[in-house]
Amino acid sequence: MNYNFDKIIPRENTQSVKYDLRQEVFCNKNVIPMWVADMDFESPDFVIQAIEKRLKHPILGYSIRNNEFYSSIINWLKKRHQWDIQREWISVSPGVVPALSVCILAFTNPGDKIIIQPPVYHPFFYVVEGNQRQLSYNPLKFENNRYTFDFENLKKIIDKDTKMIILSNPHNPVGRVWEKEELTTLAEICIQNNILIISDEIHSDLIFKNHKHIPLASISPEIAQHVVSTLAPSKTFNLAGLSSSFLVIPNKNLFQLYENRLNTIHIGHGNIFGNIALETAYNKGEMWLEELMDYLQKNVSFLRNFLSEHLPQIKLIEPEGTYLLWLDFRNLKLNQKELNELLIHQANVGFNDGAMFGEGGEGFQRINIACPRSILKKALEQIHEAIKKII
Repeated sequence: MNYNFDKIIPRENTQSVKYDLRQEVFCNKNVIPMWVADMDFESPDFVIQAIEKRLKHPILGYSIRNNEFYSSIINWLKKRHQWDIQREWISVSPGVVPALSVCILAFTNPGDKIIIQPPVYHPFFYVVEGNQRQLSYNPLKFENNRYTFDFENLKKIIDKDTKMIILSNPHNPVGRVWEKEELTTLAEICIQNNILIISDEIHSDLIFKNHKHIPLASISPEIAQHVVSTLAPSKTFNLAGLSSSFLVIPNKNLFQLYENRLNTIHIGHGNIFGNIALETAYNKGEMWLEELMDYLQKNVSFLRNFLSEHLPQIKLIEPEGTYLLWLDFRNLKLNQKELNELLIHQANVGFNDGAMFGEGGEGFQRINIACPRSILKKALEQIHEAIKKII
């Protein structure tokens, strides 16, 4: 292995959300922070070197995205996901959540209904309601320790005011990598009802063995005309602080509507270092990603084995993708307040409270395993010691 993912990188006092907001978020500055979705691994050395090279020029003025920027995206999606896209389909955003907000403003009107499928990434809730649209819920079904779409309920909740659905693909936090048949059925229902699909595919590169990410818009030309895909290198290469995301919009009319709104808000210029990082990561990052996924796969195995041996009360929802694992604590028979008290103040670990992801999240916690295994081991041992005191 060329990269050392076991290396401990101190992040305190670096303006890190994950580390430097522990007191404000958890009222405990000593928790092991495993909540925010960035990694505790070094960002790739080749990305750092590319940024350092640009820093040797003393002027950091407005910059453009050149042909290499776009070709790096096109080539990456082709090689990693067998998805052929065109340059004129690519637009930009400072991040996926801002992109969702721009999409809502560009494609819907105040009062329109937008479907989300909880438990799901919590910003989906506030980008809808914060833009004066109505939330419509199609909760995932949870059967045999696996989540699936509820197509029958989806059909029932659609009405004349329903204009959009926001899809998490792969799904955060439950870790599903949706299969082609599932995605096709979902798209067919939406097309029949003239519902636009915004597909958040930011975790699309983080896929475990025996699973494959299917870009929704890649399934067919017809489906592509009804899909806006949002992506970024930030999760894949630990570049979240560089604010560089992009969208793939094959429908010309939708593309122009998005661009018009983006320009009105004036947030499309981008970050000079984010542009360099994206281009470099996609051009040089394949080996780094392969080694990362091997390490994450072993972290999943370590966690699975630890729970089986020491904490059988906690159930792992088997992840198919992402480095965010969904843990079921319901066998402890604690309410959400008691569960958070146990984890935060007894075990000294900081996870994401499952309730924040909406209906179906109660009794669950989201844990970020993109960290050195020694940190994961310490967190699990602390949970073990805390639970031994209550059972």
